[in-house]
Amino acid sequence: MDFFLLQRLLLFLLAAASPLQLCHSQAAGGGEWRLLRESIGLSAMHMQLLRNDRVVMFDRTDFGSSNLSLPLGRCRRDPLDAALKVDCTAHSLLYELSSNDVLPLTILTDTWCSSGSVLPDGTLLQSGGYNDGDRVVRSLAPCPDGEGGSGSSSCDWVENPGYLAVRRWYATNQILPDGRVFIVGGRKQYNYEFFPREGGARDPRPSSTLLPAREASYPVGFSFLKETRDDEAENNLYPFVHLLPDGSLFVFANTRAVLLDYASNRVLRNFPPIPGGHPRNYPSSGSSVLLPLRLPADGSNRVDAEVLVCGGAPRGSYELALKNGTFLPALRTCGRLAVTDSDAEWRMEMMPMARVMGDMLLLPTGDVLIVNGAGRGTAGWELGRDPVTSPVLYRPSGFPGQRFTVLNRSPIPRMYHSSAVVDTYGRVLVGGSNPHIYYNFSGVEFPTELKLEAFHPPYLDRSLDPLRPVVVGVAPGNSVTYGQPLGVRFSVGEYRAEGGVSVALLAPSFTTHALAMNQRLVVLVVAKVETASPESVYRLTTAAPPTASVTPPGYYLLFVVHAGVPSRKGVWINLH
Repeated sequence: MDFFLLQRLLLFLLAAASPLQLCHSQAAGGGEWRLLRESIGLSAMHMQLLRNDRVVMFDRTDFGSSNLSLPLGRCRRDPLDAALKVDCTAHSLLYELSSNDVLPLTILTDTWCSSGSVLPDGTLLQSGGYNDGDRVVRSLAPCPDGEGGSGSSSCDWVENPGYLAVRRWYATNQILPDGRVFIVGGRKQYNYEFFPREGGARDPRPSSTLLPAREASYPVGFSFLKETRDDEAENNLYPFVHLLPDGSLFVFANTRAVLLDYASNRVLRNFPPIPGGHPRNYPSSGSSVLLPLRLPADGSNRVDAEVLVCGGAPRGSYELALKNGTFLPALRTCGRLAVTDSDAEWRMEMMPMARVMGDMLLLPTGDVLIVNGAGRGTAGWELGRDPVTSPVLYRPSGFPGQRFTVLNRSPIPRMYHSSAVVDTYGRVLVGGSNPHIYYNFSGVEFPTELKLEAFHPPYLDRSLDPLRPVVVGVAPGNSVTYGQPLGVRFSVGEYRAEGGVSVALLAPSFTTHALAMNQRLVVLVVAKVETASPESVYRLTTAAPPTASVTPPGYYLLFVVHAGVPSRKGVWINLH
């Protein structure tokens, strides 16, 4: 074993045994796991909830057959495929929330380790991948009611090969205030580009007039990514990107973070490195969220923003796992950074358990759920051990040292290539897990997983149903402009004024590889709550977010939260 790697191993094990690692979390318990489907036919490496209450899920295409056939005898023919030149199985599907049905989709080029964003019109814009898919832009428009799946003229993948300026494998996407998509990084790509290159969001089909010219100045160089790359493990893939309320971008890679003005390609600020010196990005995969943005009650333009980064793997973990089969304990630390403060410094916290490859999701209540992942090792083929099957709830507004609660565990390990999304009902859908190059269901430690689960956070406990609001209507309707006054009518069985009422707008995430891209939760200011008719119906007065920098244009789920319990179902609104 390499001397320096051995030294790191010994130092880390000593640190892991230190009493300073103790965590004052609440006791385990709460939440419920439900198995939705024994098999969806594929392993859900990527997930995105769409505005028609369907979840698009997809895997890579070059591993061979899935367990879901394409309809009507259709087959995918790809001479560049590494496994099958003719493949009659689906590698993408739509999952219908209301019916629990799956509809196969036809995806042609390889989407392995790709990225995505939802455009303002609700279309999923999906970019990059591997092999014949690494420069492809794909789009999937939400299906009209009653339609969808392969063979449907109105709803299936549209692919545009060669649209991207360079290959994008392990890149990150972020929707911007003008509706464009910022696409950054990927393996050996120290740059970024946009979709579309100019103007607002457009259709990526081959008829588009916005195909970028191959100019020397495009894509835009971003030396920060080269500076943060480790020689062998890289540890800067799938960089964490968050749009801040002033329109700038927070970009985190490895251990460092910067504030980027993407329009002028200027780094406006270098933040302090996260303490500890251990990487947080792929393959040492931690996760990150932009904590809920709370609009100020005084009507001022300042919106404070904080970023949370949790988990990862100690430096050297990837090399040790790959070369020696030594799986280091994952990181237990979280770092929280008030990025809008002039003197921002990381505040470190301890999770109840170590976790790498965990998914972090914003819940309608403003809490953060951490789910999936492993206790040792890193991301990569069969490089993780000790599944972490207990989700953890993080309450940003709690007292330091008391913010974490360990919840009930799932019986299903979710390792490398698992994913999770929040759905319209406030559940968390969990799928995927395939740490193998091909689908492998036997004779391995963690077989390929095709099951789909839903985790019900504690707020979905039936004992809370009397406190659970039901949104009756939104005035003036579901199409909302920035700053527009809103009236939200809701019913509730037991109204508790002392419990408080809030309104949250949730942008669902595109989730893959422990990274939930584009997710956002904005808490509106409630001016007043008054009784309405009929009985048990109330009307609250609020206003839409003021700018596209605070809340980019697009579709959001509106939840009313009463006494800490979110509404039975989110209502889709289109903000523009």
